[in-house]
Amino acid sequence: MTDPEGTAARFLALHRRDRPLLQPNAWDAGSARLLASLGFEALATTSSGFAATLGRRDGTVTRDEALEHGRQLAAAVDIPVSADTEDGFADDPAGVAETVRLACGTGLAGCSVEDFTRRDDDPIHDIGLATERIAAAAEAAHAGPTRIVLTARAENHIHGRPDLADTITRLQAYQQAGADVLFAPGLRALDDVRSVVSSVDRPVNVLVVPGCPTVDELAAAGVARISVGGSFAFTSYAALVAAATELRESGTYGYAAPLADARPVINAAFDR
Repeated sequence: MTDPEGTAARFLALHRRDRPLLQPNAWDAGSARLLASLGFEALATTSSGFAATLGRRDGTVTRDEALEHGRQLAAAVDIPVSADTEDGFADDPAGVAETVRLACGTGLAGCSVEDFTRRDDDPIHDIGLATERIAAAAEAAHAGPTRIVLTARAENHIHGRPDLADTITRLQAYQQAGADVLFAPGLRALDDVRSVVSSVDRPVNVLVVPGCPTVDELAAAGVARISVGGSFAFTSYAALVAAATELRESGTYGYAAPLADARPVINAAFDR
């Protein structure tokens, strides 16, 4: 992208409660170009999907690696890209702000900050510190010569603390701290989604997984953005497992059947 500041504004404008932005998560430049060619208006990175391309588990990517990955994906497509910058790669507000400041120079349109501590015994930051982290991140996202859209994530539902009241309290605090978009991964019940959306004044992102409400149902609930996390990446890996298993165990090649229809789409995406 050649106009990061304008891209961030365009990205934020795509968040509409009446028609949620479908923002699939790409894991490399090829998947980003393919998804963009299919008509999506914005993309996100995926920490787990990117880690998998390096042969690693989620949570093992460094800040430098994540930012360079974001830079590469933003350069690969002509639509906004938002990076999964995990917990900001720091515990303290100054460290989180530095991550966001660095993200502003990559061509990315957005980035996110989780309140996950990565400690098994105490997985979620105290709300006071968590809010300070978001405030510092928001200042870095909005105060520099190039702005970026900041998504604040309340992680309690996916780390053993499925307390909706706490989720809402945290998202409200993050909104007040300056976050542009709010996100609580792990919400699946439509009533819970409605409760979150009605309790805040910022666009809400929902991570969809099997068993979640449909896109139309989420749109009716007021959701402004929908993402898929690492599921597209791992669906691709699952297809690889199935193809390799068929070749090794059956000696047949049925795995190639979908290629006839898909190859022209793939080739067109890469012909630029």
